[in-house]
Amino acid sequence: METKDKNYFFLIAIHVLVGLIISFLPSFATLYFILTVILSFYFVIKTQNKNNEVLYVSGYIVGSEVFFRMTNSSPSYEFGKYGVIFFSILGMYYNGVSKKATFIWIYLLLLLPGLILGAIDINLNSEARKILVFNISGPICLGFIALYCYNRKFTLDELSNLLLLVGLPIVTCVTYLFFKTPNIKELLVGTGSNNALSGGFGANQVATILGLGMFIFVVRLIFNSKTKLMFIINLILSFYLAYRGFLTFSRGGMVTGIIMIIVFLGYIYLISTNRLKAKLYYFIAFLVLIMGFVWTYTSIKTDGLIEKRYANQDKRGRSKEDLTTGRSDLAALELELFYDNIIFGIGVGKGNEFRKEKFGIDIASHDEITRTLSEHGIFGILILIILIFTPIIFFFRNLNHIYLISFYLFWFFTINHAAMRTVSPAFFYGLTLLNIRKNKENE
Repeated sequence: METKDKNYFFLIAIHVLVGLIISFLPSFATLYFILTVILSFYFVIKTQNKNNEVLYVSGYIVGSEVFFRMTNSSPSYEFGKYGVIFFSILGMYYNGVSKKATFIWIYLLLLLPGLILGAIDINLNSEARKILVFNISGPICLGFIALYCYNRKFTLDELSNLLLLVGLPIVTCVTYLFFKTPNIKELLVGTGSNNALSGGFGANQVATILGLGMFIFVVRLIFNSKTKLMFIINLILSFYLAYRGFLTFSRGGMVTGIIMIIVFLGYIYLISTNRLKAKLYYFIAFLVLIMGFVWTYTSIKTDGLIEKRYANQDKRGRSKEDLTTGRSDLAALELELFYDNIIFGIGVGKGNEFRKEKFGIDIASHDEITRTLSEHGIFGILILIILIFTPIIFFFRNLNHIYLISFYLFWFFTINHAAMRTVSPAFFYGLTLLNIRKNKENE
């Protein structure tokens, strides 16, 4: 066994072991969280971020966030966003910020009016304070990681290593799910999102991170499977992440992951030589065969319920009226609030009050775009223009960034079905702004 194989096998095995231990000894999750924080801080301070170590530790935090929430191991629900903000600032302290990042600074300034408006009665209601922080932490996190990443030089090999660090704690998460819910059929209750099969946590967030993990290990199948052992490991992980992602019965994260893979393979095909294109045909055919097998296996294990879920049917096969499961009503209300408060918006976090008044339940926004418009008004339009077009401009200047379109689509689709509940869309948006350089090996 080669050294690279041994190291890779060891990393995967350690994270599988952590998931196994926590399944039977939940208190170990707190120790895992503490070790993650201490080692991340030590790693960056020791190296003084000479090789962009803040991105590596931030990536690990991004991959860990949902698992930490699932196991109640972090003291703060928003730890992932705070962690990425902290390390982004630390990285900027060591290495500065690109002078070209003007539009990111403008983006952060545009958040202020809505934040001030939302904070007017912050001292009167502690719950309102939590809602304010919950709604603004994601956009602020995006701003800081974007500032750090903007035009920063990074190689494809470094980006591959970074993706692995995001993927490793996702391996821990999916291992935990395996032991947490061994009896699948006992937990099948219908075709709605299944929290029980998501480790007792929000299916939407779990599907988002598993779909991302599926993308990461499919990419490793292409670029990082030079030996049979590596190929088998990456194949098994891709297979099982897809399977567990489907079992959440939450469609957004899995559809996003599949789109990322398709777009990535399409871009690789376009820039490849004819010889490599011929190899890609075989790989794509193989991947389609494997995903077909995963889907068929999932359908058998769920007695066909997964097919009905993606066909927007209930367990009796009747079509559901609303494909978006109520999200369209929430978006319509937020657009209405935008039209009524078009200058400054209603203020950050104030949308919860209107949603509770309209629907009778306390529910958070699922769509970051309509939330931004309703809470920031005309400033929200400017915010969205900056966010949408900055990576597009970067793409035409940096064609070496073969992941850019997939990362951009992950950000865009995720904020449309899960807002910015997790730190992952903010982090991967930041990665679209890296200035990617090829190594000789990448040619």
